[in-house]
Amino acid sequence: MTEKTAGKSLGVVGLAVFLSAALGYPVLIVAGRGLNPADGAVFLAFWGVVFGIGSALSPIEQEVSRLSAHADLRGGRVGPTALRTVAVAVIAVGVLGAVLALPPVAERIYSADDISLGLIALASSVAFALQFGTRGVLIGFREVKPYGGLLVTEAGVRILLLCALLVLGVTGLLPISVSVALGSFAFLPFLVKARKHVDFVGDAEPWSVVARRTLLLMLSAGLTASVLTGYPAVAKFFAAKEDLDALGSLFFALSLARVPLLLLSPVQAMAVPTVVRLLQDEDGHRRLVSLLIRGTLAAFVLAGLGGLAGWLIGPWGVRLLFGDQHVVAGWAVAGLVWSSVLLGAVLLLAAVLVARKQPGRVLLTWAVVAAMSVLVLAFTPGDMVLRSVFGLVVAPTVGVFVALGLVVRAGSRDTSVTG
Repeated sequence: MTEKTAGKSLGVVGLAVFLSAALGYPVLIVAGRGLNPADGAVFLAFWGVVFGIGSALSPIEQEVSRLSAHADLRGGRVGPTALRTVAVAVIAVGVLGAVLALPPVAERIYSADDISLGLIALASSVAFALQFGTRGVLIGFREVKPYGGLLVTEAGVRILLLCALLVLGVTGLLPISVSVALGSFAFLPFLVKARKHVDFVGDAEPWSVVARRTLLLMLSAGLTASVLTGYPAVAKFFAAKEDLDALGSLFFALSLARVPLLLLSPVQAMAVPTVVRLLQDEDGHRRLVSLLIRGTLAAFVLAGLGGLAGWLIGPWGVRLLFGDQHVVAGWAVAGLVWSSVLLGAVLLLAAVLVARKQPGRVLLTWAVVAAMSVLVLAFTPGDMVLRSVFGLVVAPTVGVFVALGLVVRAGSRDTSVTG
């Protein structure tokens, strides 16, 4: 692939990723305006389960794309190891989705013993696993246009279904949730394109090896998702029914406060190769540490400024986008923006650890972040809004120092360290 072709492909994929992420916001706006705050809280808990599991599955795309790229370089098709990777993911999310659909658990997440939302989330999760496998094959074999088409189609299906619901005057919790879940099945028209690159027979790594690697990758991504897309579901688990109105408005404010992470996506994509190249220099580690310390200080300054802006205009922005029924205190929006900026810093520091081939330290970083948020939610006194915001403030603040410390302690430029 020439440099010009590679740049064009990157542009197509980048545009598709941005459009796919941006097209999620109209769905949230429709839900915010069409549902009362209590139902909105339940919907965003459902959204958190679906996309939290989707985030946990993102390494499946990366792993399958890695296997597919190697096969493409050999001039062949990707073999059964990729299929086993996807199969392990399907089984894992199937078991997790079934547990989350059990009445005692579903009641905590969705505030009802009706398991309908849990079953919808289960179906969506299994479809997501198959979708990420399809995406991995497509991008691994440089099928850039179909890959971008799948990303946009997934988000577009949800928009079209929501528009149909609005035309029919249907805006209830269950129909909106179904429209969200159906987007996960957008991979079906693209299976034919991916299928021609797959060899269903031949040598494969043992199931035990594939399962261990796949589950470790998913665990690390799942911990990350618990404080990102999945946080509403985690917070909702600790909430009582009387908290739903306030939590619904807070969760919609959280979706608005996450915009900085959307803008950070291109920087994250560049982080790993940039670090790898930097560490080839004799003085690379020292320069990297100096850059990261300055960057961390800048992140705290930016988080403070963002928090101030969130305090002043955040409540107005939430009402403007999601409706006047959503009232959120300025201090709460400030905390959510602070959290989003520092989570971006943790993501970048984790990318440095990935570049140094230290997956154990990546897992440790996100385990600390996830544990801090859960501990605050479970044991901090005060109402649920305070605990939810405080959990999101404390977790990434601690996580920044943990990740930075793990990077600094890597005292050489040897990237073969596994941590």
